Amino acid sequence: MDIREFFKLNGNAAVALSGGVDSAVLLYFAKQYADRVKAYYVDSAFTPRFEYEDALKIAETLGAEIEVLSADVLSDSEVTANTAQRCYYCKKRIFKIICDAAGKDGFDCVLDGTNASDDTSDRPGVRALAEFGVRSPLRECAYKKRDIREIARKIGLHVSDKPSYACLATRIPTGTRITAELLSKTEAAENGLREMGFENFRVRYLSGSAKLEFGKKEFDLFSQNRNKIITLLSPYYDNVYLDLRERNDE
Repeated sequence: MDIREFFKLNGNAAVALSGGVDSAVLLYFAKQYADRVKAYYVDSAFTPRFEYEDALKIAETLGAEIEVLSADVLSDSEVTANTAQRCYYCKKRIFKIICDAAGKDGFDCVLDGTNASDDTSDRPGVRALAEFGVRSPLRECAYKKRDIREIARKIGLHVSDKPSYACLATRIPTGTRITAELLSKTEAAENGLREMGFENFRVRYLSGSAKLEFGKKEFDLFSQNRNKIITLLSPYYDNVYLDLRERNDE
């Protein structure tokens, strides 16, 4: 299906905006081809401040209306238990909030930014989207990640080269209970590394320690800032480990 055809058939569109490049390009298409559009961003303990700021900037750049909603994910025991189905319970909670708000605003189609490059075979959150009838136009219209980034560059979106970002909860291993303290440590640690110039990285919690993952281009930067990183992370973690495998740039 062509993206224009999709929005011709689904012209009353509510877009779940995450602050990343996929949902940003989806919002661009919606603004181009849909009859009526509104973006919804859900703020929670799992989303760092920069995602919120990026979402607002994307909406402003594209001239789209946006509403910021709140989700108290830490009050949901099925989420904080952090089982293998955590993402399902979290997405279910978040998209209920979006769908309720969109419904009140008169939207009959809620969209998310899943694309054709995403492997949905082991993503419990995708099941939650299906239960709410959420559509993924980029996937349905066969847009892959490289296509999306190229479109974002052409239209001048500031997130065109932004690495894919999973929520803060993914830094905590399955089976470890998620707490506000662990999330706060993770966000502080990753904010500090971001200020040093790192872009494609993760700080994962590992039984009181931190495991650092970096993209191929950032190992040199790690070597240059090794002592600074140890000083940064020491208040939050007992030990700091480096994963020598390279993170995928996407």
